[in-house]
Amino acid sequence: MDWAYEIKWDGYRLSIHIEPTGIRILTRNGHNWTNRFPEIEEGARELGVASAIIDGEAVMYDDQGRSDFSLLQSSLGGRAGKKTSPAQFMAFDLMYLDGHDLTTTELRARRHLLEELISARPDSAIRFSEAFDVTGAELFRASCDHGLEGIIAKHLGRPYRSGRLGDWVKVKCIQSESFFIVGYERCAGAFRSLMLGAYRGDQVVYVGSVGTGFKMREMSQLRSMMNKLPWTGKKPPVSYSGQRDIVWVAPTIIAEIEFRGWTSDGKLRHSSYKGRREIQDNAAVYRIEE
Repeated sequence: MDWAYEIKWDGYRLSIHIEPTGIRILTRNGHNWTNRFPEIEEGARELGVASAIIDGEAVMYDDQGRSDFSLLQSSLGGRAGKKTSPAQFMAFDLMYLDGHDLTTTELRARRHLLEELISARPDSAIRFSEAFDVTGAELFRASCDHGLEGIIAKHLGRPYRSGRLGDWVKVKCIQSESFFIVGYERCAGAFRSLMLGAYRGDQVVYVGSVGTGFKMREMSQLRSMMNKLPWTGKKPPVSYSGQRDIVWVAPTIIAEIEFRGWTSDGKLRHSSYKGRREIQDNAAVYRIEE
């Protein structure tokens, strides 16, 4: 069997670095979030290894046992450093262990070592992300039926490589991506809808708006944040030909948006607001392939 099929987790991608000098929990961009996840830090300490680098995702679960990004974001208090989270860490890869670089080792062997490392402590905040002994199509149908985000197929014979190289393939039930907030439609309340942008090359382009999925408190918080980011350019930050009353803002805030696909003119279809991503992770903003 060349491929393993796992659940796609709906959380924050992180790496745990266990070193003789201590433990660090880092975002994809290298920002240190150790103090935000004390239970994961303690779980890493309990593994009892001298050194390791573990790849995975911090998650929180809803009352039906599904990972939920908005719950995780809420547990962190939204802005960086405000709160700590009792999240769990779903570990799915091992790049380094006790002085040995494992990045050139095939995934099958890395996962075996990772499972042995983690399974000894079943009550830890660090859990092993299991692969299921079914076909990808079967797991995908089951995940969608249970309201999960989707699955990831991983080639077991590949080394650890970053980037989109085809070794890991995401298959989503509902698409969910990160976009810049580039403005909002004015109304009597906080806003009517948010204007969204994505990267095309080095430019940010308009990809449509989102007007559903918000809680009242989120709308007030977002409006307060946008008020501090006025756009000062002579032209809007994105090309826009519509007639709505838009207040443009600097493309700084990042929103996680669920949507059902793309229209023929490159706009999001049936979009819904899911939560706010951290500014430090702007590398995750959606890129339109040219």
